[in-house]
Amino acid sequence: MADPKGFLTVTERELPARRPVPVRIMDWKEVYEPGDSAVLRRQASRCMDCGVPFCHQGCPLGNLIPEWNDLTWRGEGRAASERLHATNNFPEFTGRLCPAPCESACVLGINQPAVTIKQIEVSIVDEAFASGWVEAQPPARLTGKTVAVVGSGPAGLAAAQQLTRAGHTVAVFERDDRIGGLLRYGIPDFKMEKSHLDARLRQMQEEGTRFRAGVDIGTDISWDDLRARYDAVLIATGSTLPRDLAIPGRDLDGVHFAMEYLVESNRVTAGDPVANQITAHGKHVIVIGGGDTGADCIGTAHRQGALSVTNLAIGRQPSAGRPEHQPWPMMPTVFEVSSAHEEGGERQYLASTVEFLSNDAGEVRALRVAETEFVDGRRVPRSGTEREIPADLVLIAMGFVGPEYETFGAEAPQRTDRGVFRRDEDYTSTVPGVFVAGDAGRGQSLIVWAIAEGRAAAAAVDRHLMGQTVLPAPVRPSDVAIGLQPA
Repeated sequence: MADPKGFLTVTERELPARRPVPVRIMDWKEVYEPGDSAVLRRQASRCMDCGVPFCHQGCPLGNLIPEWNDLTWRGEGRAASERLHATNNFPEFTGRLCPAPCESACVLGINQPAVTIKQIEVSIVDEAFASGWVEAQPPARLTGKTVAVVGSGPAGLAAAQQLTRAGHTVAVFERDDRIGGLLRYGIPDFKMEKSHLDARLRQMQEEGTRFRAGVDIGTDISWDDLRARYDAVLIATGSTLPRDLAIPGRDLDGVHFAMEYLVESNRVTAGDPVANQITAHGKHVIVIGGGDTGADCIGTAHRQGALSVTNLAIGRQPSAGRPEHQPWPMMPTVFEVSSAHEEGGERQYLASTVEFLSNDAGEVRALRVAETEFVDGRRVPRSGTEREIPADLVLIAMGFVGPEYETFGAEAPQRTDRGVFRRDEDYTSTVPGVFVAGDAGRGQSLIVWAIAEGRAAAAAVDRHLMGQTVLPAPVRPSDVAIGLQPA
């Protein structure tokens, strides 16, 4: 373990500083300053010999957190990277994008600030890439079996890497022009620069994974043809149908789903031309929805030069500390100030949107909102509290309701009542030889769950093809980490 007395002598939680707001909103680079190795080792020393490390339970991947904390404290970076990669294919993604349920379950967090697990994780993998320790691991032999992975987000990529290393010939199909799914076009560069994604894709290509971008399964290739060409098919398309807000004025110009906006911004950041781009420049922007996607919209609007940004949430403002009904080691719902919120704008809670208001040109000019009240457990607008908020651009970031089922046609697997693909304990859908991993079967969830399910589904596919598997299977579809209910 790390320093046995570290948690007694180092009681402060230290994280790298964020770049000054006036500087960072002028570009799309990541918001954090480079970390200090001395601070990192000092923070790693706080990891206790706690007997039962609940951080393992908090992490769906079962990351060996105490082990790589100890190795970091001892200055053994390469060994720390090996232990980190033993359970997580892409720690450079989770270290930047995961909300860190492991930290909520940290035993030290009972009466002190939790260990900075997420920061230690990303520092380990960044050092590993910089030092050339992240190397391709091609299989020693090929099995002669072929697998098609549909979707190149975190679940699809994790499954593809595991199956390739097991010796199968794997092709990843992506309908967009570049590989990466949500990682490529849904996440702004100020949260994760795409160089990290590109570096990992190069490793996967060197291992033998084949990427097929710009191929829309169901249009360019039928699902029946895909099944005929490959010995197994894994659906990892994510939960991409946005939750809509069906109120008067929804069809006005200037009202868009968050992903329409973020995808175009990411394309422009990558250097692609986008005709008639949805932009916040010189506009009063309202973002409806208080989650991570909403925060991504806020940070993007600041960088595009919005006149004002207002974030509306229908519920109450969370408490600053852990609520009584979410005791340790559950992942609590608390009030957080992300880097995007720190950059400006206004956050309003208990705000129910009633109507989008139009100008003479058919464009949105304002929102009519009312105070939220709770009636029989439902959130409804309180009569007599209506007011208007000026708006030139409205972004709906209210989450996602399931995969785009209609694109599968008559060949689609069955769905559950929640609108996701039905699957059994081995990730097998109702269509023989077709498996489902990630949000397409789980519903809207976290990147760490996507990677965990991708790894587990890969083991199920390998067992289906070979009769047995040596691949690890961290989670089953029914597994739920403490306090982490799927959406």
